Amino acid sequence: MKHRFITASLLASVLSAPACAQEAQETNETLIATVNGQTYELNLFRAYYGEILAQRNGQDSPELQEQAFNEFMNLIVASQEGEKRDLEDNPEVQAALALQRMMVLSAAALQSIGAEIQPTETELKQAYDEFVQQSQRTEYKARHILLDDKDKAQALIEELDAANGEGFAALAEKNSLGPTAEKGGDLGWFDARRMVKPFADAIAEMEPGTYSAQPVQTQFGWHVILLEETRTAEPPTFDEAKPQLQALLRQRKVAETLAGLRNTADVQLNEEVVKLKEAPAE
Repeated sequence: MKHRFITASLLASVLSAPACAQEAQETNETLIATVNGQTYELNLFRAYYGEILAQRNGQDSPELQEQAFNEFMNLIVASQEGEKRDLEDNPEVQAALALQRMMVLSAAALQSIGAEIQPTETELKQAYDEFVQQSQRTEYKARHILLDDKDKAQALIEELDAANGEGFAALAEKNSLGPTAEKGGDLGWFDARRMVKPFADAIAEMEPGTYSAQPVQTQFGWHVILLEETRTAEPPTFDEAKPQLQALLRQRKVAETLAGLRNTADVQLNEEVVKLKEAPAE
């Protein structure tokens, strides 16, 4: 019987994770298809589907499973055609296959190295202290009025000057072109890095309770800014940051291990192909 397409409902069970080690072993030996007399294991499709999810930043769904399976079947028949045409003997194809093998083995080795690394509590706390020092930053609470003309912005600043800065929210609600107009221009609390540079630079120079003395131009238009308050952002607790710190330390140690492997490797370069840089004169 020839099956050109498969429905999503038939794939749901074969892609579900095995419940125990014994089932995992059985799944490893399970065939997903036999095409032109050549057998293909379920695990091969699992690997392909994993790549599809990663490449498309997608979430697992019956529709994606169905699409991936039919693409997988196309891959099978096209690769079989390549074998019939003896394309494995093509030097470019051989190089591509060798490169793919190296990439898969490299990724598996680094993953295996990372799985063996268990950062200690001392290392984690030291990394947390470094993280806290590096993550200290100021957050701002501000309002703004967005206008499409510098003269209009300047006129509102003069109006605020005449009123000793009173009525900013009302002016924003009446005049601002931005989506915050209905909230009196309220931007809430924010990290200046979220803002475009001219806005961030202007607010960093202001004191709480003051408004911009001159209109501030950004790609969105002209702004009149009121800085209401500032605060030092609270870093996450050690327990909250711990998973991120564990991943960071593993990544560092994997990089250190890789550098060690590189430094201790017996490397003999073909200097007719690889031109080495001369060491700088001391």
